[in-house]
Amino acid sequence: MIRSVAPRLRHNAALPRSVASCARPAAANACFSTVARLVPSTQSSQAIAPRTAFFSTSIASARRTFATTTTRMAAGKRIESDAFGEIEVPADKYWGAQTQRSLGNFDINQPQDRMPPPIVRAFGILKGAAATVNMRYGLQPELGKAIQQAAAEVADLKLLDHFPLVVWQTGSGTQSNMNANEVISNRAIEILGGKMGSKKPVHPNDHVNMSASSNDTFPTVMHIAAVLDLEESLLPALRSLRDAMDKKAKSFDSIIKIGRTHLQDATPLTLGQEFSGYVQQLENGIARVESSLPRLRMLAQGGTAVGTGINTFKGFAEGIAEEVSKMTGHKFITAPNKFEALAAHDAIVEAHGALNTLAASLFKIAQDIRFLGSGPRCGLGELKLPENEPGSSIMPGKVNPTQCESLTMICAQVFGNNAATTFAGSQGNFELNVFKPVMIRNLLHSSRLLADGMRSFEKHLVEGLEADEERISKIMKESLMLVTCLNPIIGYDMASKVAKNAHKKGLTLKQSAMELKALSEADFDKYVRPELMISPKEYKL
Repeated sequence: MIRSVAPRLRHNAALPRSVASCARPAAANACFSTVARLVPSTQSSQAIAPRTAFFSTSIASARRTFATTTTRMAAGKRIESDAFGEIEVPADKYWGAQTQRSLGNFDINQPQDRMPPPIVRAFGILKGAAATVNMRYGLQPELGKAIQQAAAEVADLKLLDHFPLVVWQTGSGTQSNMNANEVISNRAIEILGGKMGSKKPVHPNDHVNMSASSNDTFPTVMHIAAVLDLEESLLPALRSLRDAMDKKAKSFDSIIKIGRTHLQDATPLTLGQEFSGYVQQLENGIARVESSLPRLRMLAQGGTAVGTGINTFKGFAEGIAEEVSKMTGHKFITAPNKFEALAAHDAIVEAHGALNTLAASLFKIAQDIRFLGSGPRCGLGELKLPENEPGSSIMPGKVNPTQCESLTMICAQVFGNNAATTFAGSQGNFELNVFKPVMIRNLLHSSRLLADGMRSFEKHLVEGLEADEERISKIMKESLMLVTCLNPIIGYDMASKVAKNAHKKGLTLKQSAMELKALSEADFDKYVRPELMISPKEYKL
């Protein structure tokens, strides 16, 4: 055991310098008491997540290394057991028998579809909170503190390589819950100087999973992960893009251009007005995501198997929500109805619906900018897009709207994720929805894609976007739809004749109006002024 503990401690940057001496066999026995003192008796659950600033960026930068593990323990195998008997487990892994069986039973698209890091982080937070609350209901403090410390390492993503299971497993997330229980149990055993795999003195079910079921644990983890990801990653990226678009809209406010409806020429507006529409779409997107958060803040923990709370105590559910709130700095409450919290995941469907709507908005915005920047000589050419990289392997000098294409592909993926999430949300048969993993996987996938995509779009396109004012003015002057402002003066029918005559004979609107004697030249110059066509007029009796 000395050989396996010492290297692990060397790789734990959070441990004090004195613990590093465990690398020397002579000091190993003394090391265990040092580790046990790391968690003072007065420690609250906030110690599980001591660095909330780290949490705000850890998921965005986390990268999983599949070929190796960041923690080096003894090579070879050890024997673990469960209700099905004994099974060999890699000696350098903290997981146990049930995780090992799941690896064999669900060898599906490894490693790409492993459970996302935000879920692992949320498991660490929840298990640490549960240890704190369970110590109020009989869990021995010595065991509880070791569980807290192990859970903190999980929450900090230090043990990410010990969570190898894929999304495609039981629909309740039981395998991943047991993965967390086993990892935290074995790490806590190690901290206390015991033998990994012995389940003594910390048992994965009796102690780490105390007062809990996978049926209430996994939906709680789903909501914690969703809230943290949306509030710490997606919403900041969305607000930043909204602000960048608003700044660009204001800079374009004096540029009058031709509008387009049905992909045909329409009446004028300013480029700033056009972009203000994009700003409002993003503003509405923020409101939609924020409006979905109250339901995501409701935690299922305390419902246990079917929502009744069997094997828990009064106050347990409320205590979990309180501790998770303290640890994360985000508000959570216990779900008012645990039966709904286990059997339905409408909150996830709703939240992904907000992301789906945001994706629709972003697709429209990126598509418009792509078309307005088409050219450079044979397209609309009203916008000058930043030139970030060569666009063609065969056509020299070509530059493509790559950021627009990237963002629209992201949106297409989100649309697909939403369809799967919507269907999965309908599969709450009786007391339990059994499509939980794919639902939270899709929500987190969409959130991450959109957040990263919006940051890239802002940095590499919006910030450097420019208007080609000469091109905009030329196109606007050629438009026949300026005739619309003459409707109140010469009537719709005559205005239509002026436009059709101009188009048929290749005349300007003014030339056509003079030819048809629709009005005088002076009146034409008086009324056909684009700058007077971009807002309502004051009514005069």
